[in-house]
Amino acid sequence: MTTALLSCAGRPVGRYTYRQGPDSRPYLHPVTTLAGIPVTEERPADHIHHLGASVAVPDVSGHNFWGGRTFVRDQGPTELDNHGTQRHLGWKLRDPDGFVEELSWEADGVELLREHRTVAVAAISGTAWALDFSFSLSNRGSTDLSIGSPATNGRPGAGYGGFFWRAPKEAAPPAVFSGTSDGEEAVHGRAADWLALAGDGWTLVFAGATDETRRDPWFVRTTEYPGVGSSLAADRRLPVPAGDTVVRRVVTVVADGRLDRDAAAAHVRKAVSA
Repeated sequence: MTTALLSCAGRPVGRYTYRQGPDSRPYLHPVTTLAGIPVTEERPADHIHHLGASVAVPDVSGHNFWGGRTFVRDQGPTELDNHGTQRHLGWKLRDPDGFVEELSWEADGVELLREHRTVAVAAISGTAWALDFSFSLSNRGSTDLSIGSPATNGRPGAGYGGFFWRAPKEAAPPAVFSGTSDGEEAVHGRAADWLALAGDGWTLVFAGATDETRRDPWFVRTTEYPGVGSSLAADRRLPVPAGDTVVRRVVTVVADGRLDRDAAAAHVRKAVSA
């Protein structure tokens, strides 16, 4: 196992971990507020394949880069020997406030995608900081690929896959809201410039930082478990033809306290323009 530590204004705010081997992917955990409150969870009992903040995709041309069972049309969640791994190839840059990494998405000994990942930390205020996470997935082979989800394979509402953040499970579900809507039912499966998740003494505000990212719907869970993702394939498969690249960028504000709608929007404006 290898780790890289992230800090903001001289305070530790995150640990990035990767391990080589099958069915593995790099992830951020723990991520904390500036006051030290953890806002990620690793391998919780309800979903042991949830790993803090990461890029996880359940279906890359039939290969599972999410973990757990695979949803099979007309069959449901099924244990399959189809798991891939995100293999760390090396650092292009590695500093306390961020890094640039190269990864290979491999299955059955074949590289399906090559990823260029950039993670950067920036201070927003004395009580908030931002995690800027961008990734590009390139199909460097000669075969067209596509990205799918349980929703595209027949499970309505389960369009997860892409950037995903598993938050801590607390006594009460977190509040969730966007710039115009409140509650899981109102925000799940819909696109919004930003989305906030507020728990006990903390708030996370997720913002798409490119036009393409903002068009992706949000995958949201609060009652079953607390998690937010930006969906690459919410209701239709995302083609990745040979030679093409998929690029996404999500900026997450990590704040102490419970932000209201106006404060969340103000933090996002500052974070995305920083």
